[in-house]
Amino acid sequence: MLMLIADTGATQLVAATSPFACARALRTRGHLPSAHRPFTCKQKCSAQAATAVQETMPRSLTPSVSSSADLSSVLALDNIRQTLIRQEDTIIFLLIERAQFALNAAVYKTDAVPVPDFDSAGQRYSLLEYLLRETEQVHGRIRRYTSPDEQPFYPDRVPPLVLPPIEYAQVLVPQAKGINLNKQVLDLYLQELMPGITEPGDDNNYGSAAMQDVLCLQALSKRIHYGKFVAEAKYRAHPEQYEQLIRSRDHHAIMSTLTNEDVEKKVIERVQRKAAIFGQDITDGQQQPSTFKVEPSTVANLYEKWIMPLTKQVQVAYLLQRLD
Repeated sequence: MLMLIADTGATQLVAATSPFACARALRTRGHLPSAHRPFTCKQKCSAQAATAVQETMPRSLTPSVSSSADLSSVLALDNIRQTLIRQEDTIIFLLIERAQFALNAAVYKTDAVPVPDFDSAGQRYSLLEYLLRETEQVHGRIRRYTSPDEQPFYPDRVPPLVLPPIEYAQVLVPQAKGINLNKQVLDLYLQELMPGITEPGDDNNYGSAAMQDVLCLQALSKRIHYGKFVAEAKYRAHPEQYEQLIRSRDHHAIMSTLTNEDVEKKVIERVQRKAAIFGQDITDGQQQPSTFKVEPSTVANLYEKWIMPLTKQVQVAYLLQRLD
């Protein structure tokens, strides 16, 4: 028999072979007084366990209750800056992890690995496509893609939730969810980034490489689509200026207004320094500056040529729908 026990704010699954074991588990966690007699039937044991879990379960996990989350603070400029800086750290560390494996081109070729999934035309998916789709199936069920700062690579395959939905505060306009540049993110990752950070060849670490690919793609996607929040913050700071440009549908002028070359230069310099620091080997307290796990210039180029331009593309797309 399996019984759910609430322990230190988290729900644990405890294997109990008898009602006596259930009672011992409950007593140990303080749900029964020490003098309480063991249960005499499975029904009472199950009911007591369910009651204990219900009383201690976080409200957000109770199926009949939908919780809410206030995201308005994310539009504060300091919060946005700190979020983007943390995302830099995440991206650089993930690229370093991926770089330990060879390119492993078979991971990205259809039919190179016999995965059990096919597209609508009957063509087998690549290992990366398969793993990415399967990962999104799991993450989608636990609300990942209901969050305003997340975008799936396969939006047509997002599964139904197994957790109750969270009612987020309306920070972005509803049309924001339809802005999805993940196809471009995937293309730049495979065509530009992978050849630049990995050694050519095949080391047969297909599963490990594909798992790191998924993590890298998710981090890049989140960073780029965070441009929606940046655009909303900039709009609220100067609504009259942006409203005029939006109503005239002046893409070029909106892009020019969004661009701050001094800030972009500082970002490029910062990520290059971070890549140099994070990617060095340190032996006996001595840095080895001659070798890097990922070339810092590659990370700087990624931000300059891809991440920041795609982020601004997201911003322009968002602002053009801001008044709809």
